[in-house]
Amino acid sequence: MTFSIVARDPVSGAFGVATATAGPMVGALVPHVRGGIGAAATQAMTNPYLAIDALTLIDQQPAEAALAAALAKDAEADRRQMVLVDAAGRTAGWTGPDCTGFAGHLLDTNVAVAGNMLAGRAVIENMMAAFRAAEGNLGRALLAALVAGAAAGGDSRGVGSSALLVQGSQAYLDLDLRIDTADEPLAALDHLLGLATSGSYAEFVAEVPKR
Repeated sequence: MTFSIVARDPVSGAFGVATATAGPMVGALVPHVRGGIGAAATQAMTNPYLAIDALTLIDQQPAEAALAAALAKDAEADRRQMVLVDAAGRTAGWTGPDCTGFAGHLLDTNVAVAGNMLAGRAVIENMMAAFRAAEGNLGRALLAALVAGAAAGGDSRGVGSSALLVQGSQAYLDLDLRIDTADEPLAALDHLLGLATSGSYAEFVAEVPKR
């Protein structure tokens, strides 16, 4: 039903998540970021507490252990899917056996991708490759991954909503972009990212107090 990517910028330490699905409002429950701690995407039969619990634990233990502990509390873990990245760039993933195919995830240092009800494995493979090719600007690299996933077939039902979050060293999100429903949500997300990172809005954000 959903394809997502979580990542850490090894230079700045910022975390990001980008996600897309056929249904509306994917940004409400799937993407989760905690500055300086980690990022997660929780999907399939979505349980947001998987991400909340794992990110609560992840500053005390590696991503894999945090994910395992969160899954152990979920009686329906076989229906869930999640990917997670921690502050050391370690990643972890889970695709429950009851997720609708194609379903799977890929893990690498500082980045993980996952999807379910996809057109095929090429969706997550192309996402990973596109992110690696576009590294440099985290927000743009995350969006490039979504676009590549969609081009490979994406959600087998189509794409109806998308979201992108990035958090760096501040307590607030650097980017909190959501296309809750649209005919072309990835194009709309691209437009919104452009507005957020240039022009008067970017100038305004530059003046927001930092700590």
